[in-house]
Amino acid sequence: MINDLRSGVRALRATPVISAVAVLSLGLGIGANTAIFSIYDSLVLRSLPVRDPGRLVQLFLGPERSSWTNPLWEQLRAHPDLFDGAFAWSSPRMDLSRGGESQFVNGLWASGQMFDVLGVRAVLGRTLEPQDDLRGGGKDGSVAVISYRFWQRHFGGATNVIGQPLTLERVPFTIVGVTAPGFEGLDPGRAFDVAIPLGAEPLIRGRDSALDRRSYWWLNVAARLEPGQTQEAATAAFRGVQPQMREATIPQNWRPQDLSRYLNDPFVLKPAASGVSSLRRRYQQPLTVIMTVVALVLLIACANIANLMLARATAREHELSVRLALGASKGRLARLLLAESLVLSACGGVLGLAFAKWGSGVLVHQLSTATTQVFLNLSIDWRVLAFTLAISVGTAVLFGVAPAFLAARSEPGDALKQQGRAIASGSRGFGSLLVVAQISLTLVLLVVAALFIRNFSSLISTPPGFDRDRVLIVDIDARRSIADPEARVALYERARQAVLALPGVSGAAVSAVTPVSGSTWDTLIENPEGLSLSEDDRDVYVNSVSPDWFRTYGTALVAGRDFTAADRVGSPDVIVVNETLARKYFAGRSPLGRTLREAGRPGQATPALEIVGVVKDAVYSSLRAEIPPTMYRPLAQEKTAPSSMSVSVRSAGGPPARLARTVAEALGAVDRDFALTFRPLASDLRASLNQERIVAMLSGFFGGLALLLAGIGLYGVMAYTVSRRRREIGIRVALGAAPRAVVALVLRRVAYLVGAGAAIGLLASMWASRAVAPLLYRLQPRDPATIAAAVVVLAVVGAAAGWLPARRAARVDPARLLRES
Repeated sequence: MINDLRSGVRALRATPVISAVAVLSLGLGIGANTAIFSIYDSLVLRSLPVRDPGRLVQLFLGPERSSWTNPLWEQLRAHPDLFDGAFAWSSPRMDLSRGGESQFVNGLWASGQMFDVLGVRAVLGRTLEPQDDLRGGGKDGSVAVISYRFWQRHFGGATNVIGQPLTLERVPFTIVGVTAPGFEGLDPGRAFDVAIPLGAEPLIRGRDSALDRRSYWWLNVAARLEPGQTQEAATAAFRGVQPQMREATIPQNWRPQDLSRYLNDPFVLKPAASGVSSLRRRYQQPLTVIMTVVALVLLIACANIANLMLARATAREHELSVRLALGASKGRLARLLLAESLVLSACGGVLGLAFAKWGSGVLVHQLSTATTQVFLNLSIDWRVLAFTLAISVGTAVLFGVAPAFLAARSEPGDALKQQGRAIASGSRGFGSLLVVAQISLTLVLLVVAALFIRNFSSLISTPPGFDRDRVLIVDIDARRSIADPEARVALYERARQAVLALPGVSGAAVSAVTPVSGSTWDTLIENPEGLSLSEDDRDVYVNSVSPDWFRTYGTALVAGRDFTAADRVGSPDVIVVNETLARKYFAGRSPLGRTLREAGRPGQATPALEIVGVVKDAVYSSLRAEIPPTMYRPLAQEKTAPSSMSVSVRSAGGPPARLARTVAEALGAVDRDFALTFRPLASDLRASLNQERIVAMLSGFFGGLALLLAGIGLYGVMAYTVSRRRREIGIRVALGAAPRAVVALVLRRVAYLVGAGAAIGLLASMWASRAVAPLLYRLQPRDPATIAAAVVVLAVVGAAAGWLPARRAARVDPARLLRES
């Protein structure tokens, strides 16, 4: 085999151009596959770099309810015999700034046992311990542990970092440790920077502390199974304490049906060896689709290389026939040609790894948005190496088996007498089959790419119901403000008035929720007059807004009035509703003057909310979703306001981001303890469609690459066919065939190949379009216009690829050919 590989190297060096093209094609194809797989491996397959990750489980309070309250966590912590350790954590952003514009890092609330249960050690100092996790701070005060990556980036790897102060959310902490490199937290895709104990939460949230709140769901909980303990046995033990834990933490003011679910939903354990990732849930299916796409592109590239190898085998037919005549076995010739394929694929695999290292980093960067930085561990592990090796060997077999098989069919006598036409004729048949396969796969990829591109285009061009380009969103964190919760409504109104007075500002409004921000607020209403609806049909979305909110966003008022300064505590409770709510609950009737009530507990009266206005439908949380029934409440009628609200600022002209500095100064003058975050509304819209943008971009790129490869493959086969039939074509011309007839002869063959491939591809496209349907919105997967467009593009490229060999055939000089023969 070593001698075969050496012979393969020599043979490939004899045709450097063909070899270089083949290696580059393989490198790009293998690199693309490895890049996508390395992201999939990091996000889905790779275990956390902790001690014995296979024994980790995540604790759920119901089949799909992963969030916990702190009172529930404290109940579980009182049962240390259930598991070989348990811990709770949460992953908020935390502000490093001391005031003004925020400087966010990825924070980690962690219970004192977390690092010990995971087996994560410190490279400097120590990790968090149970004695740190006390309300108000442990014996060492308020302490923090930083990640190795943050230590290098923020402190330059200084060894005197232990004991240094670090301000988080305006609260001083002392750094007591740096975690070992490799551990980035429990959320693949999100690398933590600073970990602080759960007990320090009241220091940061103050009066808004969630430690005693029974309806504030903010923690994740995981545990380590005892050695030898099965998940089933652990689940049974966990459910054994469920009644006690639930009864001790019953939320207040819940409706009976909600309390029934709370008490009876069974506790569940799920494997957590690979961590807990929201990014995984969002991108696992799109990554699987893209992996399939790039695998098909690699198959198309392999078909091209197989045709190249067939052409090389044909060019060497005299050499191969001589070897057979001198006693070489057919198996020996087949091994020789397969060895050449292995050398090519090995070179392509090495080049592909280099491409993958670069390409995977570029793709991960595309996953990040203006507010969310994605981090994935893309180091090459055994799975990535095994994957690269497998596809390298697989490609060698795919494009090497055809020439090896044809060489094994040759007979030395026939080959010498006919100058190897056995190989040549066989290669023509294989080449045609490969081209048909290329065309069919290309059509599938073109249809899928067109669907994803149209899907993204449709979403990005959907009218959102508001002006997307002129609004700047300013998130205000007022937790450090001296204002009481009861005084925050007036504080936010002063902030709005201060911004509204600035030059270049044509509108300003305060709200609890901003469009497509990821935040939602919904409530259950009582049955509207004359209707009897299920709970699902009585669920409406809510937003609490100040006057001028609709004008700031450019959302048109279609009936009634907007909120005014007169809509405050003590005045009649009023709401404005969107068109969807008006249609759903008041079809054919004017909703103005009618009332809705929020559903309360039995015997508990809730105030009637009079509808005073109707506004155009506008996107609430997602461009993908149907517009939900939505009601808007006046912020000034709230008795208290949360510690975080948003001021939306409308620019009078020009990009809204240019207002950030003057807005920050105006808000700082209202309260210097505000923590501020700025972002244009347009960036939220772009971020909300990040998944669709990436899938459309990648599928479009690889669909175009497949089209190019198929065109090259068709051109190569037809050029080879014309070159092999030059004598026949010359005789036809000598006997009086017109150039047009020669062109038609070649193009008929092109039409046959393209037509056969397109027919197979259409059938495969029907299946493929159904497979990608879950990723499409408001677009039929078997969209006739999309499929027709893909067929037309493929036909045009096929005609262009066949036209050049056809023209060359029409220009054959029969006299010259006859003299040469």
